Amino acid sequence: MSDFVVAVDGTEMDATWLDESPETRRAIADALPIDGQATRWGDELYFRIPVDVDAEPTARAEVEPGTIAYWPSGNALCLFWGPTPASTGTEPRAASPVNVVARIEDHSPLSALSGGAGATVSVTTD
Repeated sequence: MSDFVVAVDGTEMDATWLDESPETRRAIADALPIDGQATRWGDELYFRIPVDVDAEPTARAEVEPGTIAYWPSGNALCLFWGPTPASTGTEPRAASPVNVVARIEDHSPLSALSGGAGATVSVTTD
């Protein structure tokens, strides 16, 4: 069972909260629903959200495919599914450390995104 739904250009994906960054998770959950126009950076989408949280002690740059994280440097929510321009291999890597908050259960629809930079993303409670 999922905790919330992420929709990218109308394609819905179930997501589950993680306990890695509790302050950030709480702030994002309190801000739901959120939506925005995302920018693509390699195999990452990110968009500004109305949350302002500092990097937590667990913040890191390298993440797993399917990770949803908050980027403190840009007040943005990030969806990772593959390598980014900062990656040194096949794993996603953020431009700077991110607070990991959730995981997309099946991130395969993200791989089907066209090469365009813009995508409409919405996050709603399940």
